[in-house]
Amino acid sequence: MKKAAHAAFRFEGTITPAQQQYFNKHGIIQFRNFVDKATVARFIRETEQVQDQLLRYDIRKVNGIPLKFGHDDEGRPFIQRIAFASQYSTVLSNFLKDKRLDALKTLLQPYDGRISENEKDGLVVNHYLNTASSEFKQLGWHTDSPRDLFLGSRIMPMLNVGLHLDDCPYAHGGLRVLPGTHHQGLFRLLFRKKYFIDHQPDKKEVGFDIEAGDLTIHDGRLWHRVQQSPFTGEKSRRRVMYIPVITGAYQPKHAGSPTPFYHRLAQLKLRPATAKNTPVPELHVR
Repeated sequence: MKKAAHAAFRFEGTITPAQQQYFNKHGIIQFRNFVDKATVARFIRETEQVQDQLLRYDIRKVNGIPLKFGHDDEGRPFIQRIAFASQYSTVLSNFLKDKRLDALKTLLQPYDGRISENEKDGLVVNHYLNTASSEFKQLGWHTDSPRDLFLGSRIMPMLNVGLHLDDCPYAHGGLRVLPGTHHQGLFRLLFRKKYFIDHQPDKKEVGFDIEAGDLTIHDGRLWHRVQQSPFTGEKSRRRVMYIPVITGAYQPKHAGSPTPFYHRLAQLKLRPATAKNTPVPELHVR
């Protein structure tokens, strides 16, 4: 496995021609210090408060999307994947309206993109922690594109924008990508790897040195995975807020939305508890 020999950029309010060219070639781009440490701390507090509300009311699904649960190194329950997190927080919802995020849509040219707060899985908060009872220590090879097929539409261009809330140097695990694979044909997109099952390193993969506040953006067609941390407990903690920027027909989710097939399959491997998808109007936005 090798460390990424890639550039990390500074975002100055617009996508420059050099940044566009870099993204078009590799399908991934990293922006240093997209938000400052004080904003990171505020977002961590917000995501913890959203988690506390969901746990308090025993919510297992949001808009048809199952949440993923685990236990920390002291045995306390926490949520390792929250979908539609911004629907429970005014602070997070306002962040999705940030003009700087809106400027990132340029990377989808010639398509017109939008930030999908109420579509697909909305604002997702991933929380990786390597403990004995963690359900979410790593994530196998995948692309983000086949979900379009499961939802009955053709594969459309999209961006997955990740705001990182913890430092994660390369040696600690984290994001791994196969640069340039967003240019592959449909067959390679669907069958190059065994989706989510294959965790094996690839000799062509690259990783990242990430600091809290950094932003990574990858094309939805890019093969990527999350490497498990070699550490346990606090040193393995990795929290990322993922903002989907999508194209195509507007397809909002709601409390009565069915669970997509690919999520039902994944749910079979998790806890057998009955999933609750009851709306909680008084918690909808803090």
